[in-house]
Amino acid sequence: MTMERETLSIKNWAEGDRPREKLLQKGRVSLSDSELIAILIGSGNRNESAVELSKRILASTKNNLSELGRLGINQLCEFKGIGTAKAITIVAALELGRRRRVEEALERKKITSSNSVFELMQPIIGELPHEEFWIVYLNNSNKVLDQLQLSKGGITGTLVDVRITLRKALELGATAIILTHNHPSGNLNPSEADKQLTQKMKTASESLDIKVLDHIIVTEKSYFSFADEGIL
Repeated sequence: MTMERETLSIKNWAEGDRPREKLLQKGRVSLSDSELIAILIGSGNRNESAVELSKRILASTKNNLSELGRLGINQLCEFKGIGTAKAITIVAALELGRRRRVEEALERKKITSSNSVFELMQPIIGELPHEEFWIVYLNNSNKVLDQLQLSKGGITGTLVDVRITLRKALELGATAIILTHNHPSGNLNPSEADKQLTQKMKTASESLDIKVLDHIIVTEKSYFSFADEGIL
């Protein structure tokens, strides 16, 4: 049994198979997702190496890092060999990756299409289990001035205050706004409430000479644009 445990330890692997050494010798892109996670957790359990345990954790999410990022501390701790400290390390690493995507999107601040709005907002709301409604404020060059979370609610819907939206637009000197919210269900079809809110916001904005350029519904992998579909 002792010999078997020693064999499972990464320290006893061939140097080229050790994730840390592999990263040093061949670079980070040479590592698989499971090897990168193995570096985070450091060790496995009595029956699995860190890499084997990482493969099993990934398999539980169909090898989808976005799904893995949704797992909480308690869910990760259900895997033998993952304690609170290791679970926190995994969650923190995936959150850093998500924030990096947000920063990269913010660097491309000029809105040129509905897809550029999706790229901006998907890292923020695309994978949430609840619905959030955001406003993107633009100047007359379609550059992003600010983003505002207007409401946060359950899966069934949110409440949106038109007055708060327009007051912020006037404070920023915005000439246009884009409405955006997520559908946690993955359904891209706008509801009647979505359509009514869009029209309400458009009518109120026009009185202040502020344009509503689009309303984007965001899901994890895709989006729906009111403007593209000609229903704005």
